[in-house]
Amino acid sequence: MFSGFYNLVSGMITHGKNLDVISNNMANVATTGFKVDTFTGQTFDEVMYSLVGNKNKTYTDIGERSYATVPSELYTDYTQGSFDETGMPLDFAIDDDGRGFFAIQTEDGIRYTRAGDFSLDEEGYLSLPDHGRVLDVDGEEILLLTDKITTDDFGRIYTKNGGFLGQIGVYVFEDTAGLVKDPMGMFDANGAQPQADAVLLHHSMLERSNVGLVQQMVKMISTQRAYQSSASLTKMYDQVMGHAASDLGRLQ
Repeated sequence: MFSGFYNLVSGMITHGKNLDVISNNMANVATTGFKVDTFTGQTFDEVMYSLVGNKNKTYTDIGERSYATVPSELYTDYTQGSFDETGMPLDFAIDDDGRGFFAIQTEDGIRYTRAGDFSLDEEGYLSLPDHGRVLDVDGEEILLLTDKITTDDFGRIYTKNGGFLGQIGVYVFEDTAGLVKDPMGMFDANGAQPQADAVLLHHSMLERSNVGLVQQMVKMISTQRAYQSSASLTKMYDQVMGHAASDLGRLQ
């Protein structure tokens, strides 16, 4: 009798988690380089029902059933977003079908991102504001001291007089499935060892978020309806169980 109640409540929890993910996607529709997340749910391991003998206590399998839906995994879509031309001298966009990342030295270690809206920090290092310094192909910080620069197609930076200042590192993972997105929308390598690669960089351009706003709105509406339906059925189920318990009490 209670399994239906568990199914409904677990469904509400799952829909609620999905709404959180969708809301975060929509909130980051204008965030440079943001990658959309997709939530999935799954059922608990199937439970084997058995019939137990009265005398010899032998078990006879009579079927299987899954009890409840639970939050499962969060998948990130690394598909490359479109590009916006900004004209800003320290903006860069990676053009590689979503494989590579900029490496940022943060207070919590190296994090990876597709956001290339860089600036100079107080000491003249190329930095991602509020996060940390950008690393070059050798994993070193890049000292520029000026934004009066020129670049080639692979992130090599030069002064206006042709003096070499450094090359922005673009790091590629063999498998992005193990990356962990932090609350700031950046990625922890989670023990993986990415390799710097020669990747096309667009200067004075930024990569847009790959969030499809219309698609996310449709998902939100359908998920809200599913949540509301589960909530209504849960209330009805609770009332039915209350009446059943009351009737059982009177019979006893």
